[in-house]
Amino acid sequence: MRVPRLVGLMAVDARETARVNGLLLAAPDRPEFHLAVVDYVVRQYPRPGVEVPRESPVYVWFDFGEGDGGGGVREPRVPKPPQGGLQRELDRPGDAFEALGR
Repeated sequence: MRVPRLVGLMAVDARETARVNGLLLAAPDRPEFHLAVVDYVVRQYPRPGVEVPRESPVYVWFDFGEGDGGGGVREPRVPKPPQGGLQRELDRPGDAFEALGR
């Protein structure tokens, strides 16, 4: 039997997918795994697609672990701020003439 992809599934869906496929699910980082519902699987072992015997354990994790991520988005943002320090905000076109009453 092939291990299904569980990464990205909520805990409740991962448990059901494993059950339907005849596999046992274990979560080393969650002792109360049977109560977890909306936590998302971020890692699994064995990997999806690996052949295993029926009723083999599949380990899932719901947290990246210390130092492995989960700290937010780190991708570069475009456009980058301008170089060279503070700059004066320019007036909107037409504001100077309105102040003079023209």
